[in-house]
Amino acid sequence: MSAIKFTAKLLTLDKNVKINTLSAPISATVLVLPKSASEKLPSRGMTMIKGTMNGFAFDAVVEPDSSGSHWFQVKKSILDGAKAGADDTVSMEIEPSKEWPEPRVPVDLTKMLDAKADVNTIWKDITPMARWDWIRWIGATKNPETRARRIHTMSDMLIKGKRRPCCFDRTQCTLTDA
Repeated sequence: MSAIKFTAKLLTLDKNVKINTLSAPISATVLVLPKSASEKLPSRGMTMIKGTMNGFAFDAVVEPDSSGSHWFQVKKSILDGAKAGADDTVSMEIEPSKEWPEPRVPVDLTKMLDAKADVNTIWKDITPMARWDWIRWIGATKNPETRARRIHTMSDMLIKGKRRPCCFDRTQCTLTDA
């Protein structure tokens, strides 16, 4: 696949996130791919990309939005390297990649993995893409009881040989840090 070239404006996403009884605002810089660029990707679901922003090399996971395109949260290191910030228009060149980075593992999932060595061994054996799927499935609920139940279910499913969530739609939009 040849490189996908486009320009896009960096946007600020503000979201109020509630964790247990604490409420905290999260502000992030995001880039929404133009629909014409998104259509060239091999999947409507999460897709690993590598590319450049204003000539600065990076890799990221883009995920679907609700408008038929993809988006990703732009890390500070990428913004600094690209010498860009919110509201700037950036020059992009991207292509799909098969190399998935390790996802950030949420604290509650880390605690379970630390407590269950057998599950942790299996967790380390599955692919990074599968770990992304598990984390997205667990994080796709706002209900703390459902989240805890999903972590328990994940543990049981991994022990029983299931390497991915059985019912997770990879085309849904989620935030990993929420």
